[in-house]
Amino acid sequence: MGGRKNLYDRGDYILEAIASAGDESKAGTERGGNINAAVFEEIFEAHYKRVLNFCAYRISDRHEAEDLVSQVFEKVIANYGAYRPMDVPLEAWIITIARNVVNDYFRQKKKLSCVPLDLANDTACAKNQWPEETLMANERKAALMRALDALSEKERTVVAMKFAGELKNVDIAQAMSLSESNVGIILHRSLKKMRPFF
Repeated sequence: MGGRKNLYDRGDYILEAIASAGDESKAGTERGGNINAAVFEEIFEAHYKRVLNFCAYRISDRHEAEDLVSQVFEKVIANYGAYRPMDVPLEAWIITIARNVVNDYFRQKKKLSCVPLDLANDTACAKNQWPEETLMANERKAALMRALDALSEKERTVVAMKFAGELKNVDIAQAMSLSESNVGIILHRSLKKMRPFF
């Protein structure tokens, strides 16, 4: 939860900036198309965990993932006026922004491989956990990392949207410009490729 506090601190700063921008309209946007503070807070609360899970699933550093989540919500604020609810559900739109932020992160880092979760000391001997349990958890995460490395970039993204982002196939299809049946096929084939690693 420490990371969440950090995001809330940044979110409070963003909320103050939004509140000082001008009068709010009933549609949830301010002059210039930016989102008002109340709507942003509601969206942040509803989608924070899903976006963090998606980002953490895609990169190896949980702290970096938290920074990426901040970038995602900054982009949500900046682009909320352009969001069209008739075209795509809000959660799919936000996860699409998250996907683009993660892709930008990899481009900047010139890093092509993705790993699911931070394997550093975050899991080492957690409170009330036996060392054997910690070791088994680390082994499961390592197996998941190897399984995800066996997938293509597109397959990893679909798997991350489904399981970390908790999106429905129809929302993934809209976010990635695929058919719903294609998403189902990609998921089925991806899980089949991953099975030997467990």
